[in-house]
Amino acid sequence: MPELALQILLLLFLAGLLAGFIDAIAGGGGMVTIPAMLLAGIPPLQVLGTNKLQSLFGSASASWAYARHGHVDLREQLPMALTAALGAVLGALLATVVPAGVLKAALPFLLIAIAVYFGLKPGIGDVERHRRMSAFAFGATVVPLIGFYDGVFGPGTGSFLMLGFVSLAGYGILKATAHTKFLNFGSNVGAFAVFLAFGAVLWKVGLVMGLGQFVGAQLGSRFAMKQGAKVIKPLLVTVSVLLALRLLADPAHPLRLWLGF
Repeated sequence: MPELALQILLLLFLAGLLAGFIDAIAGGGGMVTIPAMLLAGIPPLQVLGTNKLQSLFGSASASWAYARHGHVDLREQLPMALTAALGAVLGALLATVVPAGVLKAALPFLLIAIAVYFGLKPGIGDVERHRRMSAFAFGATVVPLIGFYDGVFGPGTGSFLMLGFVSLAGYGILKATAHTKFLNFGSNVGAFAVFLAFGAVLWKVGLVMGLGQFVGAQLGSRFAMKQGAKVIKPLLVTVSVLLALRLLADPAHPLRLWLGF
């Protein structure tokens, strides 16, 4: 594709900055970055590959920030991050086999269900609750499945991880946010490796947006650590609903095609 003008790269940097801020708190950064790259005229396959490159910077930056303040032990969480990466590799490799139309059709309703769960369920805050799954079982089942989804499709991965950590692992919402970022980094690495092998990465765009993601994630993670559940919970609900609406607004969404509107 032709070289992008400097002002377009600047706008993509700002999109990465905003996405990094949002993603470090509640996930959903792809809601900003993917449309921004499509509007810049980047082909869809390169958008997906480049999105994984720039997302690496945001998820790594947020993980580092949360770890520095003691909200997550990266060494302890490394096995889960590796299973997320493995799941994402398999998902990206098998993307042509998986019925992506079904995923796209169901995703808005899953995101709305997550928003309802976090919005209406009482007692979700910074205090940890009863664990329903062991760390081993969670890392061996839930994490690679969500990583697989991230490799196949992607939007909403952070929301699904948050839901798992809160409802199954019993984490408080700030701890869940901190742990989600490193697993998201793992799934980004796995999917990025596949897209890189297929030559679907635009390095200049990815690095420019990645710089924005890094800065935005530092700002977002610090804001989340300062404000805690009182900002994470409403932003997670808002991002989930907005992402669902954006997906439904796409004229190519399978549900709209099936219903003919």
